[in-house]
Amino acid sequence: MKNDYTQKSYFIGFILSGFLTILPFSMSLCTMVHKDILITIIILCAVVQIGVHLVCFLHLYGSLRQLWYLIFLIFTLFIAAVLFLGSIWIMKHLHHNVMI
Repeated sequence: MKNDYTQKSYFIGFILSGFLTILPFSMSLCTMVHKDILITIIILCAVVQIGVHLVCFLHLYGSLRQLWYLIFLIFTLFIAAVLFLGSIWIMKHLHHNVMI
């Protein structure tokens, strides 16, 4: 029973991921869509696709064990953001000090 549920989850995730990839790509080919609306749709589809991947492929929902995995994921993303933004901040200040 668990294997059937996993295969169903993978299939649904595959279909949703394909749709969320094809939709922004096809809209970017259409010249009638305004640029701001297109960027909003692309970002929205990307965020929804991240959620689809977390739920359908990584199975992060429901139980306490998945909650800990989600906490570890959020902590990892936080550390990555601190490293990235800290590096940008340091490079900006170094550039400012060199230009003086």
